[in-house]
Amino acid sequence: MKILLILLTISFEVANPQEKDPDQILDEVKKTFNQVEDYVVDVNIKVDVDFIKVPETQATIYYKQPDKVHLESKSFAMLPREGLDFSPIGLLKEKYTAIYEKEDTVSGNKTDVVKVIPLGDESNVVLTTLWIDEAKHFIRKVQSTLKIGGTFSIELKYDNPRMNYPLPSSMIFTFNIERLNLPKGMAGELNKNKSNDEKKTTGKVYITYSNYKVNKDIPDSVFEEKKK
Repeated sequence: MKILLILLTISFEVANPQEKDPDQILDEVKKTFNQVEDYVVDVNIKVDVDFIKVPETQATIYYKQPDKVHLESKSFAMLPREGLDFSPIGLLKEKYTAIYEKEDTVSGNKTDVVKVIPLGDESNVVLTTLWIDEAKHFIRKVQSTLKIGGTFSIELKYDNPRMNYPLPSSMIFTFNIERLNLPKGMAGELNKNKSNDEKKTTGKVYITYSNYKVNKDIPDSVFEEKKK
């Protein structure tokens, strides 16, 4: 009888492997990213939206923990804020509930899939799903549903072998928006060939990063100028 119970217990554990701790996984992500106190990086931005023509843009992005961001460019391109200042620290700074979903593979890399649900009513995010690299604790993919502004997803690649920090070499930001909710002053020229009856659109922003300068103690004045 004891042998039968042991066999049944082993079979149950094999069929139902121990679930991973989502909070521990997210803590590793934050710990890894906290190596980055600030950075400056050159970016190439390409915007692909069916009813807006936006020129390819070169820019420089300044970032400083926890959420200071400044963009310098001769010509400003449409870039949703979630794509410009995306960081795991910014995403996970508010209170949330985390749920471990499953293991998955992204571009040949094993990942843990964790769902993050913000607590309280202040956040515009309803639900975010993260694909987190098991070995390096980098975020490789993001999908978010917003209360206002539709949905977006982010795919991140880390192809620079000399980069010792969790900073991407490229990003694809895909968003689904209501055309009527587009912000005023958005750069680009409306494509008049598209019907005004089409209220929803999917757009993509392609960002390539180069010439990272990490932990150079960027002064706060760089970000204060942005507010002016």
